[in-house]
Amino acid sequence: MTMTAFDFDALSLEGKPSPLEQWRGKALLIVNVASKCGFTPQYTGLEQLWKDYRQRGLVVLGFPCDQFGHQEPGDAEEIRRFCSLTYDVSFPMFAKVEVNGTGAHPLWKWLKQQKGGLLGIGAIKWNFTKFLIDREGQVIARYAPTDKPESLVGAIEKALG
Repeated sequence: MTMTAFDFDALSLEGKPSPLEQWRGKALLIVNVASKCGFTPQYTGLEQLWKDYRQRGLVVLGFPCDQFGHQEPGDAEEIRRFCSLTYDVSFPMFAKVEVNGTGAHPLWKWLKQQKGGLLGIGAIKWNFTKFLIDREGQVIARYAPTDKPESLVGAIEKALG
């Protein structure tokens, strides 16, 4: 049987098990995020995508990561407070994860296997790398940190059908 994004579990920012199965049949935009990154203002665009497309079946999922320049140093409460107060984030957020190395979260290992980055290299290069997942749980596309959320609208429209 082919693995899909819906086969993975993660911990919510509140530390509770959060199976991705709960979003089966929806398109997902999975992003590794950080509070102190040059790309952090992308939270605004991600939140806008969530507001604009959630009724049509898009779920934005944020995975805080501290593997790049120590840009997500806070604990879960600090991350939640920052996202809420600074960017009014309402899309689902998860507990801090590693996206590279031996400690990489299984979901992120799978995402990288499905879509290698630049030159086919699997490693995540920086925060705000984005993966678009179709309604069947397969990776459609991988986007660089420099790709602004609003630039994904066409691909999201297509993924939603």
